[in-house]
Amino acid sequence: MRGNPDNLRKAAAKSAATQQRAEHGLTQMLHDGQPITFRGLAQTAGVSLDFLYHHNDIRHRVEHLRAQQQTRTPHPDPAIDLNQPSSVVRTLTAQLAELKRRHREETQELRQALEAAHGENLELRRRLTRPAATHDPATP
Repeated sequence: MRGNPDNLRKAAAKSAATQQRAEHGLTQMLHDGQPITFRGLAQTAGVSLDFLYHHNDIRHRVEHLRAQQQTRTPHPDPAIDLNQPSSVVRTLTAQLAELKRRHREETQELRQALEAAHGENLELRRRLTRPAATHDPATP
């Protein structure tokens, strides 16, 4: 068995406790009538944004609740110019968030590929050193 089972149990318990804090923070934000956002939840629950984004059940719940809150808010006045800086900022912020998400995914894939390459490299080095260690240079 690979890894240390005690460390795996501790990590699982820590993750469960963090998830519990996030759920409690979400409940508290709903009760207080706060807008549901990832940053707000991270601050309220004392968890990292990374944790929230990587736990699909929490992420989907936040996205769902945020969408519900946005549909409850009154629609903006149609006379408002869509080229206002606030609209541009929102658009650019959404694009930046998407770029960051894709960057995180690409970085994760590259890290996994690098780990695999390091493992292959180590295995090849071990294979190369085995025959050299058993071969006696004095013997022809």
